[in-house]
Amino acid sequence: MATMTELSSTEEKNKYSQDTQVDEKLILRKAPSLCSTRYGIAFLAHLCNFTIMAQNVIMNISMVTMVNSTGHQSQFNNSTEGPPVDSFGGPNNAPKSLPEGKAPVYDWSPQIQGIIFGSINYGMLLTLVPGGYLAGRVGTKRVLGFSLFGSSILGLFTPLAADLGLVFLIATRLLQGLTQGSVFGGQFALWERWGPPHERSRLCSFALSGMIMGAFTAILLGGVISQALGWPFVFYIFGGIGCVCCLLWFVLVYDDPVSHPWINVTEKEYIISSLAQQVSSSKQSLPIKAVVRSLPFWSICFCSFSHLWLINIFIVYTPTYISSVFHVNIRDNGFLSALPFIVAWVIGVLGGHLADFLLTKNFRIVTVRKIATVLGILPPSAFLVALPYLTSSYITTMTLLTLACGLSSLCQTGVYINALDIAPRYSSFLTGAARGFAQIAAVLAPTVSGFLLSQDSEFGWRNVFLLMFAINLLGLLIYLIFGEGDVQDWAKERKLTRL
Repeated sequence: MATMTELSSTEEKNKYSQDTQVDEKLILRKAPSLCSTRYGIAFLAHLCNFTIMAQNVIMNISMVTMVNSTGHQSQFNNSTEGPPVDSFGGPNNAPKSLPEGKAPVYDWSPQIQGIIFGSINYGMLLTLVPGGYLAGRVGTKRVLGFSLFGSSILGLFTPLAADLGLVFLIATRLLQGLTQGSVFGGQFALWERWGPPHERSRLCSFALSGMIMGAFTAILLGGVISQALGWPFVFYIFGGIGCVCCLLWFVLVYDDPVSHPWINVTEKEYIISSLAQQVSSSKQSLPIKAVVRSLPFWSICFCSFSHLWLINIFIVYTPTYISSVFHVNIRDNGFLSALPFIVAWVIGVLGGHLADFLLTKNFRIVTVRKIATVLGILPPSAFLVALPYLTSSYITTMTLLTLACGLSSLCQTGVYINALDIAPRYSSFLTGAARGFAQIAAVLAPTVSGFLLSQDSEFGWRNVFLLMFAINLLGLLIYLIFGEGDVQDWAKERKLTRL
């Protein structure tokens, strides 16, 4: 008679201690190499994230030249004039008459701009969880490849959609969000098969840092392109780059080392051996009830929500904040807005290496994850709260923005990859679910912030940053209390034994 029994406590201890620690002989035999196939996969994931994030944020820098800034500048400062009409059928939607060959300019209030900024995140909200699940089932290559292609095509269509009207633009952004959600939710399935435990921090942080580099490049070049060629070319150029990256992805990326035709045999054996105790060859049903009851999982969700609120304030409103406070032109705005993101990219990559180094020095995984998360949330949110009180100091403002954005990237080696620690077999679904929950922040942050800026002309920015700080502090406290680093009981493999 066959019955399902759990492994003995001694066997569990011996087996699952290997879930977060690679055999020392394997580490000595195959040291990490930047020329290895797994780092090539990480680079392609970096490139994919770069493209998707660039297509996501180019609206934020292009908006500076898309709108009639003189009509709404007072709303970001201290004017007592009321906001213009916000109706979707009102005058805010019609482009101003411009000489032939010039890019159109629209009369969109801060509140309407907030809705446009947030619309892409509504679509992402719907596909993050399915994207993670599908990537775990049918493979990351197909899910991310087709999603990248769809996002690129819709990016090329965006200028036409804006010309057709506000409703068409928002609908296009919604559809683009649907495609991008699958990328953000599904990419972690790669590291179930490609990431040795002692290298996951650096592999994941490098792959995820592509998002930061994408934001940096889009904001930096978006201002230059908008000034030189017009804002529509920002969408054309990055949409074209996405199509090229899509081709590279389909040709060079494989779902696991076994199916990769060009991988070195030694590296293949190293990866498979290091993951043998974490990912079973047989498909196991997802323990939904156990996941829903898991406090460590919910702590990841709430902390990710709070951090994504912070990140969206950075990505969406940095160009607008610099423009409203310092009144710089679009080109200089692009340079100033991009500076914090290149610092974040450097810190994010170095943070992954530091986290893996600490793990090799016998630091507990949960300790490393929580330290990285605290540094990635608490100082950045505190720096932003101080900004409205320091607007008279140009250097101080840019220093705080740069430090805040730079330190925030440390969460890449903290809360964002914690699902790989607590449930490696189900990490793609859990990461997609956590990111899906967190994506609510990406939807709410631009909309709520746009509303606050429209309603309170004098203290708008202060209210935006104070709300962000409160949300970040709450999410961080939940993670510090309930976050864990050990493989959960419900995520451990159960063996079928015969009595």
